[in-house]
Amino acid sequence: MDAQQTGFWLEREAPRLHLRELPLAEQPLHRLQQLGPGALSIAELIEVVIGTGEALGRELLARFDDLSGLARAGLDELGGVKGLGVTRAARIQAALELGKRIVSASPGDAPQVHSPADAASLLLPTMSLLEQETLRVLVLDTKSCVVANVLVYQGNVNTALVRMAELFREAIRRNAPSILIAHNHPSGNPTPSPEDVRVTEEAIAAGKLLSIDLVDHVVIGHGRWLSLRERGLAFK
Repeated sequence: MDAQQTGFWLEREAPRLHLRELPLAEQPLHRLQQLGPGALSIAELIEVVIGTGEALGRELLARFDDLSGLARAGLDELGGVKGLGVTRAARIQAALELGKRIVSASPGDAPQVHSPADAASLLLPTMSLLEQETLRVLVLDTKSCVVANVLVYQGNVNTALVRMAELFREAIRRNAPSILIAHNHPSGNPTPSPEDVRVTEEAIAAGKLLSIDLVDHVVIGHGRWLSLRERGLAFK
């Protein structure tokens, strides 16, 4: 092994510094208190959440490619990282989930959905990074305000098992005039499948019987979305 290789090996095997071993001015928590969270790097923010050295924050970002990859990682996968463990992994997931909910929360009045883009902006933060398929129903009032955002299915959403009664249950309970359904494709590609189109057709037909309008079916991918209505699929 030559000197360059040896140096690289030693660099990789160098022990991580514990927070207490860092000069106070370099400790992320101290810097956050003095300068605010905006002054910290992503790795430093991760360190504040989990309470370990910044090197572990950088290692996590490198292992999972970026912050989006970290958000998609499962609890077991995160917990298996040396130096992290299940408790610290859970803290990371909790912090990321809070961020998603802040983005999706609507200040003041209920959000309005006048277009599939409105629905996508509401749902992308929480649905685009999911590793499991989920199906949600946005229940809309007469002014197209979202009065309920209901998780109907989670896990392996087999469209053959989607029951129309479940899609319309909350709208019937609230006497709402319309709904929008949305589901995600964990593959990241929002292109609708033939089954997606079939479910949409059945939902449109069921809505007519119930006098509840299905305004759209939005498919969420990784940072992308697609409207079946805009594509002319199922909607005549």
